[in-house]
Amino acid sequence: MFSVRNKKTKYQLNQKELKQNFEDIKPALSSYQAKIEANRCLYCEDAPCISACPTKINIPSFIQRIADGNLNGAAKTILDSNILGGSCARVCPTEILCEGACVRNHEPELAPVKIGKLQRHAIDHYNPQSHPYVRNKSSNKRIAIVGAGPAGLACAHQLAQLGHQVTIFDKQPKGAGLNEYGIAKYKLVDNFAQKELKFILGVGGIELKTGFQLGDNIQLDELRHDFDAVFLSLGLTKGNQLGMENENCDGMFDSLNFISDLRQAEDLTKLNIGGDIVVIGAGNTAIDVACQTKRLGAENVTLVYRKGTAQMSATTKEQAFAKQNGVKIITWAQPHKLQVENNKIKAIEFEVTELDKQNKLKGTSSYFTVQTDSVYKAIGQSFDDACFHGNQRPQIEHGKIYVDDNLKTSLNNVWAGGDCINLGEDLTVQAVAHGKQAADSIHQSLITHSEG
Repeated sequence: MFSVRNKKTKYQLNQKELKQNFEDIKPALSSYQAKIEANRCLYCEDAPCISACPTKINIPSFIQRIADGNLNGAAKTILDSNILGGSCARVCPTEILCEGACVRNHEPELAPVKIGKLQRHAIDHYNPQSHPYVRNKSSNKRIAIVGAGPAGLACAHQLAQLGHQVTIFDKQPKGAGLNEYGIAKYKLVDNFAQKELKFILGVGGIELKTGFQLGDNIQLDELRHDFDAVFLSLGLTKGNQLGMENENCDGMFDSLNFISDLRQAEDLTKLNIGGDIVVIGAGNTAIDVACQTKRLGAENVTLVYRKGTAQMSATTKEQAFAKQNGVKIITWAQPHKLQVENNKIKAIEFEVTELDKQNKLKGTSSYFTVQTDSVYKAIGQSFDDACFHGNQRPQIEHGKIYVDDNLKTSLNNVWAGGDCINLGEDLTVQAVAHGKQAADSIHQSLITHSEG
């Protein structure tokens, strides 16, 4: 159980309490537990768990290696399909992916094999004598990748193995993208994102340049001219707004910025967290913000969503975790008015909502008020296409970059993947799959042009 603020004294949590609150929420399996769990796998011949994994990891194969005591072999099996298998084991919603498809979900057990924890066990105990991946002979081809997140890193690693020279540009001071700046602090601990990044770069042939932002100090037209191919893994960097009067007052915060600041903070006691928090949203980001503010010492944290729990994009497991953390969840309510004094948020008035006969959301003209000193907006993110200003632009469709089945954009030497395109789910493992697919497509295109 984590520490909470004393309601009577409202004392600030100390370093020890905060450290406890942000320890790994998914403790690793012991060797004994991993052995027992691995032996629960039926090693299905046509395993549904493989189909449910966007990177198509051979799950029965790596689990059987764990059962046989071959942890290096298990880890290599995972990494061959998903070079970010370590972080995915920690952050993926396995309950709706591989574990959700596990045949052990059926009677009599009704409990899937703990695939995510077994994957983490294998990666955490991987100890090769040398780097397991070796580059092919140099192709003399240069590829620029914009964005050092999961899609960009997976693409870079694949292309580097194939003998190409890769340069990754990222606007942040550190690489790893979402895993470094956008994941709840208690989900990726012990600087894991940077350790994984170092391993990926260890294949060679990849140069990481930080502090470079597309549309600012690098331009797409220049990259297309200077490199043989460009891969865009830009993510969704623009937080959606409520569109309400006084929305820019003090006490209104963007959820992505909060998560980033929290992950990069060296001293959590210096983070100024209010006592009464309201989080507006229904996704995993909203859950992450709500739970982390609670663990930082907020006295009351209320998450409000305009529809019901069944419509929330956060998984049922995440919703349950929020309640375990003392987060109050209010559904069927939408923000109506911000109550502001001296440019500081004091309360939010919400309108009760419902679905009409056409299944469309509508207000009911019934209102209630929640007192608050801090509001976090977590109503989704959108792609910011301002990065293309002044350059030839790829086609944008439904607010994201359009790509074909090979992840190629409308521009002749530009590919894209990850959250900035409309294919698949906005998941870390999906981004990795995009990176690999784009790398293969880029490689085939370069080979074809060289032969031609």
